[in-house]
Amino acid sequence: MNVIRFSDLCAAGKVRDQRVFIRADLNVPQDDAGNITEDTRIRASVPCIQMALDAGAAVMVTSHLGRPTEGEFKPEDSLAPVAKRLSELLGRDVALVANWVDGVSVAPGQVVLLENCRLNVGEKKNKPELAQKLAALCDIFVNDAFGTAHRAEGTTYGIAQFAPVACAGPLLAAEIDAITKALAHPQRPLVAIVAGSKVSTKLTILKSLADKVDQLIVGGGIANTFMLAAGLKIGKSLAEPDLLGEAKAVIDAMKARGAEVPIPTDVVVAKTFSADAEATVKSAADVADDDLILDIGPDTAARLATQLKAAGTIVWNGPVGVFEFAAFENGTKAIAQAIADSSAFSIAGGGDTLAAIAKYGIEQQVGYISTGGGAFLEVLEGKTLPAFEILAKRAAG
Repeated sequence: MNVIRFSDLCAAGKVRDQRVFIRADLNVPQDDAGNITEDTRIRASVPCIQMALDAGAAVMVTSHLGRPTEGEFKPEDSLAPVAKRLSELLGRDVALVANWVDGVSVAPGQVVLLENCRLNVGEKKNKPELAQKLAALCDIFVNDAFGTAHRAEGTTYGIAQFAPVACAGPLLAAEIDAITKALAHPQRPLVAIVAGSKVSTKLTILKSLADKVDQLIVGGGIANTFMLAAGLKIGKSLAEPDLLGEAKAVIDAMKARGAEVPIPTDVVVAKTFSADAEATVKSAADVADDDLILDIGPDTAARLATQLKAAGTIVWNGPVGVFEFAAFENGTKAIAQAIADSSAFSIAGGGDTLAAIAKYGIEQQVGYISTGGGAFLEVLEGKTLPAFEILAKRAAG
């Protein structure tokens, strides 16, 4: 995908004395007192901001935070805690500016944080009147917020239509590169792991990937539905029997082109869903009527690990078992370790996946960890994200 890259503009000296508007993703979790509990997104936004400052730009940064009501400011919707943390990370004062749509005062070498953009009337529905006002604030618009790239809003799409220059920041550019490498030009075999509680929430992803991948590993409740489709009993495990036809269609589509959906040959079961439930390894053919399948078994895990180690590209979305419970984490742990040990290019995304990566300490061994949950899933569905679309259109002139 061809987009203008902010790093290239900076390297070419085209940013000095320009008014640069950066749409970042600073939507961080906070406790009841408003203290930031996890600042990964703020830290991830710093390179783009620093790049703009080093290039001599007058820098404006904005983001959404939470789900405010447009036009109704409440203290809990304020980016004030973010401004404080950003000041610490940048080592300079970052002023917070409210009511900024009609004009912002910022000089080259300065940076200001513009209050929660979703407070602006017309932001969510991308009203043209707002988009044109936003574009008038800047010479260069930089989208560095992959987490919102699947939404066509004022600060993600509208401003990019009207700004004199619209480009991708380093975070967004890295996502584009990783997604292209994994899905558009993958090294084969291409293996996808799609896991979660329900087939219904991932059905479009499964169908989209069934046309592309060499192996489609399913896990969690999704795997239970596929086991049912393969004629196996799953006891009282979570599944969606009404989607057996859809699961069979995915299996058949894969088989028709010599690809595979590996069905578990052994599973870890319990009688109750709890951390202290007794775990029993069983053949997939021996699941009792009162069993709950909570993980893949060791033989299945070993077989999948072998496939992952031989892969050229791995796309990972979702743990394959209830990895939060020690007795049912071994499948996900084995998958994580196999990805870490594989020479394949790997891209991982989704909240539970990131939690598993952190739990098993393999951050450095994963090729690319995607920062956007919903946006990552929409890419896997084969959708063109609005933010990517408008940046590509602007790059094409």
